[in-house]
Amino acid sequence: MVTAAVTLLGGVTAVVGATPAMAAGPTATFVKTSDWGTGWEGKYTITNGGTTTMNGWTVAFDLPAGSSVSSFWDADLTRNGQRFSFRNKSWNGTLAPGATASFGLIGAGAGSPANCTLNGASCGGTPDPGTQPPGTPGAPSVTGVTQASISLAWGASSGTVAGYRVYEGNTQVATVTGTSATIGGLAANTAHTYTVAAYNSAGESARSAAVTGTTSGGTGPQVPGTPGSVRVTGTTGSAISLAWNASTGTVTGYRVYEGTTVRATVTGTTATISGLPACASRTYTVAAYNTAGESARSAAVSGTTTGCSTGPLPAHFLTGYWHNFVNPAVELRLRDTPAAYDLIAVAFAEATSTPGAVTFAVDPGLATALGGYSDADFRADIATLHSRGKKVILSVGGEAGRVAVNDATSATNFSNSMFNLIQSYGFDGVDIDLENGLNPTFMAQALRSLRSRVGANLIITMAPQTIDMQNPTVSYFKLALDIRDILTVVHTQFYNSGSMLGCDQSFAYSQGTVNFMTALACIQLEAGLRPDQVALGLPAGPGAAGGGVVSPSLVNQALDCLARGTNCGSFRPPRTYPGIRGAMTWSINWDVSNGNQFANTVDPHLATLP
Repeated sequence: MVTAAVTLLGGVTAVVGATPAMAAGPTATFVKTSDWGTGWEGKYTITNGGTTTMNGWTVAFDLPAGSSVSSFWDADLTRNGQRFSFRNKSWNGTLAPGATASFGLIGAGAGSPANCTLNGASCGGTPDPGTQPPGTPGAPSVTGVTQASISLAWGASSGTVAGYRVYEGNTQVATVTGTSATIGGLAANTAHTYTVAAYNSAGESARSAAVTGTTSGGTGPQVPGTPGSVRVTGTTGSAISLAWNASTGTVTGYRVYEGTTVRATVTGTTATISGLPACASRTYTVAAYNTAGESARSAAVSGTTTGCSTGPLPAHFLTGYWHNFVNPAVELRLRDTPAAYDLIAVAFAEATSTPGAVTFAVDPGLATALGGYSDADFRADIATLHSRGKKVILSVGGEAGRVAVNDATSATNFSNSMFNLIQSYGFDGVDIDLENGLNPTFMAQALRSLRSRVGANLIITMAPQTIDMQNPTVSYFKLALDIRDILTVVHTQFYNSGSMLGCDQSFAYSQGTVNFMTALACIQLEAGLRPDQVALGLPAGPGAAGGGVVSPSLVNQALDCLARGTNCGSFRPPRTYPGIRGAMTWSINWDVSNGNQFANTVDPHLATLP
């Protein structure tokens, strides 16, 4: 669970992109070390092939629309549209002739780096003339409109540029040598969307981000501007209230949409959608309208009605993992778990030779270290914890786990074997901690089958790595959303992660900070999980993780920021989440080894949350 800073999602043969013929000099070579379809891990190696020392390097490349960089290490990142620039750290920027340096990154989306430059020159060295198209132009903006024209400007492309082409759809509407253009001959009061591409003798770059402009004039009002900053202002057991910023232009009213269905029509900038069931999640957009037509729809916002059942656990609770193995942390009998822990996740169930099936028994090495500890002792300890009001679940996977549920048969095997273990030992549920990837379709099938047999009090938790919860389309995140009607909580591991983008998508936050915990938890909270299904997972102190170890007081600050909007860092969530579920630590054993500082600090604070 904690041994590697980044866990590769399956073995993939490294692929190096072909490069044109180059002369000698500094180079930057890219290798994809892993690719799982919706994302990839890559590595750039900078080699000083010249005869003088390099004093600093910057590697820049383009990614197509829909792709981005979600995590990176050993470099600093700046971003301009789809152009990503990585600059050396203080300790790896000076390269003598023949020396190398490298940095790594995680890509979100299927796109690969293109138009790479090293300190402004081609990453392959000094290029032969005309062998590389330019980089993607910077995002265009509308600089002026008339009744018949729209003027644009954009950022210059990297590399050799012969000129720029402006497109409306797939139609070229202007060709210029500078970074601005005016498209004329347009009708009054009409909207037009443009992209820009640079070109040279080697070809054309990828197109820029799109920009829309509307000509002025006409005999009637223009279509209103898009409503801004749509937000949830309140919820009850049957209603969700929204507010937004007024649109520009003449506005007759606003329509609130759920998908393609209009749920409310109002003249002001607030609306309440009522008649909803309890604990229901809904997603809305807002459009303004007048006699000229309807605006573009706003960004989407999701809300959840109250009345969600917290199940057999407190509204806010502390989870800890218990080691069924021996490592440098102190060994513990299960019954010796400190009282502060509400939920104990036993680590781990193991795979069998039957696809999808899992098994569990007390580890022989642990039994010996404890002076004799049998399965019967373990079962008795679960009963003892139950008598204290605690819940015990069995965690499946871990960093070295190889449980695979990839088809209907293995889903049935998982459900059957897990049900048997629950019946045999008295476990209250299951934790999914498959750090080597999972199939969301068949794991969801397995968990629904298990719940149908155990009942509504089955506890289902998940412990994904941070990279697994960056995007709702990634398999782990998709599983959480697909089973959110039966899911108890997601304890994301906010450690061993490097730096990652938060829900604002504007800055890569460093692990081990309040910003990192709150900005990354915000992704889950804004992408469909209820606050009561989100908890913060952190190491219990020194020895428990390779990176991201924090003072427990910072965990409390992050919980305050999310629940109350207080004690935040520079990142502030778009709203508060009073129902935030709590915290998890890896692990109980490491916490005891470190004097119970995590549990003794975080558990009392959970009782103060709203």
